[in-house]
Amino acid sequence: MNLRSVRYPQPLLQGDTIGVTAPSSGVNEAMHHYLENSIAQVQLLGFNVKESSSLRHNAKCVSAPKETRAAELNAFMLDSSIKAVIPPWGGEFLLDILPLLDWDALKQSPPKWIIGYSDISTFLFAYTLLTGSASAHGTNFMDIRSAQLDAVSARWLDVLLTSAGEEITQVSSTHYQSEWNMKVPGFNLDTPSHWKLLGAAENTASSVHFSGRLLGGCMDTITCLIGTPFAPVENYLQQHCADEGSIWYLESCEMNAGDIYRRLWQMRQSGWFTEVNGFLIGRPAGYSDTADFTFTDALSSALGDLNVPVLYDVDLGHIPPQITFVNGAMGQVRYEKGSGSLRMVYV
Repeated sequence: MNLRSVRYPQPLLQGDTIGVTAPSSGVNEAMHHYLENSIAQVQLLGFNVKESSSLRHNAKCVSAPKETRAAELNAFMLDSSIKAVIPPWGGEFLLDILPLLDWDALKQSPPKWIIGYSDISTFLFAYTLLTGSASAHGTNFMDIRSAQLDAVSARWLDVLLTSAGEEITQVSSTHYQSEWNMKVPGFNLDTPSHWKLLGAAENTASSVHFSGRLLGGCMDTITCLIGTPFAPVENYLQQHCADEGSIWYLESCEMNAGDIYRRLWQMRQSGWFTEVNGFLIGRPAGYSDTADFTFTDALSSALGDLNVPVLYDVDLGHIPPQITFVNGAMGQVRYEKGSGSLRMVYV
C-alpha cells in the first residue's frame, strides 16, 4: 500500500495575520461587541486580524449569498498573507458553498490552518479528505473573547503553534458548562465531567488505550455529505489509514437518541468505519431520549459489535470545553477512571 503523507500547515508565528470569515452564519449587530472582544484578545496574543466583508452580517442563517461566502473563504484560504482562518462560529448551510470552492487551487496551494466546529466541520472534513491537509476541530473565534479561557479550550493556540513532525498532548477537563450564557466571559464550567467507556460498569476502574489517524466532526452536518463528491472517506482511509487505522471523533447538536443511531448507522453502512480502532463521542447537545431508547442505547446499537473502545461524554463539540482535534494527525488516546488524554503527532 502506497500511503500518502498528510500535509500539515506551517505553525502560527507572532505577528501573523488570522483571517476571520463567515462561510456559514455571520455575526449580527447585537453580537458585534463580542466579536470586538475576540479581536482584541487575539491581538493581545500577538496576531493581526483581517475580516471578510460579510463577517458582520447575518440574514436567513447566513452571512451572505452562497457565491459570496464561497468567494470569501476561497480568497482567505489562498491568500499567502493570511496564515490561519478562524470563522466566528458555525451555522446551518455551509454545504451550499462546497460545490463553488476552487478545490484544484486548494489542493495545489500550501496547506493552511483552519479551526472551528459545528457547521464549520463540514468544510474541515471535506478539506482534509479532498486535499490531504490537516484541519483543526476546536474553539471558534467568538469563544476566544476571554483572557481567562479555561486550560482545555486555550490549547487551540498550542495546536496551531505545533509544526509537522512535532507532537502535542491534551488532557480531559474537570468540569463542563451546563448551559450557554454569552454574558459570561469564557465558559461557565459548573458541572463535574467524566469520560465514560461504553459497556463498562460505572464504578469499574476500567482503562483503555488506542491509536489511529483522527477524523471526524459534527454528525449533524458531515453526514449530509454521504454520497456526494465531498466525502471520499473510503479513499482517504485507504491512502492514510491502511496501516495505522483510524480514530473517529464525533459530536452532535440538536439530535435525539434515535437521530444519533440513524446517523451512526448510515456512516457505518457507507464504509466509514472499516479501519476504525476506537471512537471518541462528545457530550450530546440539545439532546433527548427517544422514548426509552437512550444515548448509550444508540451507541451500543450502532457501534457495540465493532469490538473497539467507544469513549463518550468526551470534551468535544457544543458543550464546552473541548479538546482541539486535528484531522489527519496520528492520535494516541489513554483513558483511566473517568479521565483521558489525547496525544497527537503531526506525521
